[in-house]
Amino acid sequence: MKYFSIIYYSVLMVSLSFMAEHPEHPEHPTTTKEPKLTIEQLAISIENYIQNDVNLKGGFFVYDKNKKEILTLTLTKIHKERLSNIGGDTYFACADFSASNGNIYDLDIFMTGKSQSNLIVTEINVHKESDVARYGWQNRGGIWVKIYN
Repeated sequence: MKYFSIIYYSVLMVSLSFMAEHPEHPEHPTTTKEPKLTIEQLAISIENYIQNDVNLKGGFFVYDKNKKEILTLTLTKIHKERLSNIGGDTYFACADFSASNGNIYDLDIFMTGKSQSNLIVTEINVHKESDVARYGWQNRGGIWVKIYN
């Protein structure tokens, strides 16, 4: 048992010294970072983005690349259970919209920023149209990638 304890202690010390040599890894930050945004802050940011767009343009418009048409949308629901930080200062949101053409659209929205006050929308994609998915998400080695249908 004493021999096992010495080996365990040696392995532990080597592991700890290795961790200290790599402070650049996200699991071992060397500086204090700002807390990540809360789900409620992300939801408010999305709502504010949409409302600002409506105020500027008279409606919320998204270009549907697949159908090559502009969609006139009204926000119906933000999926708070899917709001998440996807690394660094990038956040993911999923929201449902009703369209002037009668369809329901599920949009994937990506935002980047260090705080709620400086979040900007960097990408908006039509994920589903009337519950029919155009693509899915698959985790490949810790990285989420789009899988097109």
